[in-house]
Amino acid sequence: MRYLCVTSPDVNNGSGFRVTLWVAGCRHHCEGCQNKSTWSYTQGKTLDEIKDDLFARLGKPYIKGLTLSGGDPLDQTGESLDELRDLLREVKKTYPGKDIWVYSGDYFEDAWEDMHKRGVIQECDYMVDGPYIQVEADASLPFRGSKNQHIINIHERVAAEK
Repeated sequence: MRYLCVTSPDVNNGSGFRVTLWVAGCRHHCEGCQNKSTWSYTQGKTLDEIKDDLFARLGKPYIKGLTLSGGDPLDQTGESLDELRDLLREVKKTYPGKDIWVYSGDYFEDAWEDMHKRGVIQECDYMVDGPYIQVEADASLPFRGSKNQHIINIHERVAAEK
């Protein structure tokens, strides 16, 4: 998996001051996407190149959590998703009080069916799901761009389905 950059503090991609990890690669190619520059899978850096910066930024006391955006963090190979899952486990272990958000063009139900994607989702607290649909765009929606997208509390959703 390739990572474009780490940005902080970010207040646009989840609640509170956040660190956002921008993942390279997306096959959804949504019409009107504001992040077209993130679509290529070959750009960016490796985990080894960004990890120290990521953890240093997460260590700041005013940071509420980590957001995974891109590109599409879940639109990756199984091996890359397993790497991301392991990174998130390390984040949770090092910073147990910080939450994790993930943005994906996949809907929750579809992503949950894939064991590698599920591994990443299970390490997250919130998921903003669904592709950006330009005709359903609504700038008044918090943390999402179109009406078809949902903010899902993952722990509540999984508990409700059991």
